[in-house]
Amino acid sequence: MSTILSEPFDSLLKSIRMTDQSNLREIRGKTAFWLRLRILGGLAVAFVILVVGSLIVFALGCLPLFQARRFLTEVVVRTMARAGLVCLGVRYSVRGTLPHDEGQYVYISNHSSSLDMLVITSLGLPRTRYFLSGFLQKILPVGLIGHSIGIFWTMSQQFPERRALLFQRAERTLRRTGESVFLTPEGQKIGHFNKGAFHLATSLGVPIQPIYIEIPTDVDPGPWSQNKDLDVRPGEVVVHIGPLIDTKTWTLENLETNRDAVRSRYAEWKNELQAARTAQSESKVCQSSLHAPA
Repeated sequence: MSTILSEPFDSLLKSIRMTDQSNLREIRGKTAFWLRLRILGGLAVAFVILVVGSLIVFALGCLPLFQARRFLTEVVVRTMARAGLVCLGVRYSVRGTLPHDEGQYVYISNHSSSLDMLVITSLGLPRTRYFLSGFLQKILPVGLIGHSIGIFWTMSQQFPERRALLFQRAERTLRRTGESVFLTPEGQKIGHFNKGAFHLATSLGVPIQPIYIEIPTDVDPGPWSQNKDLDVRPGEVVVHIGPLIDTKTWTLENLETNRDAVRSRYAEWKNELQAARTAQSESKVCQSSLHAPA
């Protein structure tokens, strides 16, 4: 990925099928009765953790603690996210290395599942603020946590002027504090990337840290917009950390070009991981057939 900007990506963009599909999860079979009971129990406990945790976060946020927001994000919220994943039976592994220093970065990831935010916050990204969809403020526990840790609440693309003002305010805040920021440039699809993350990285002159969250179909409950029962099944999620993308030579005039280059790399990344999973599955099938009794 470090050579992403030097590659002739125009032809690549044309070769990759663009999709407006909001739910990228593959079709899967019905959930067994006992598994559904386990899922409902896990969701109930996770919701209790969310409610109780939000009250703790809000209470501590009201106190004049030194660097309270960082403590809340990297300790309390991180612990809540990890506990929530445990309740749901979801474990994760990280492949690659996140930056060890406390420099300023723009973290981005794909966004195809309602599990994404739990996974990301469980990483405890240092000195990092988050962008989150504004409609989630209406969920009281989420709203309490968000306002306590300094979430930047986004609004719909139908309000471009308000979105522009939000990103301008976020840029001023990040420039003043030197904090990093996490946001997802895609709206639950790889077919389109918004410009906000790349505008921030260009204006601040800081590197982009790409992350790809790989959630197997058997685990993935799908995006919020498609969820009717939050059917998240136990299993393993893999968080892939890509090489940093240097933005020092980026300009706002080339904003769309650079955005499309990163988008095309994410599409490649997705295809590479899918191919690897397919090859692994075929290998297991072959090994099973070889060891099967004649």
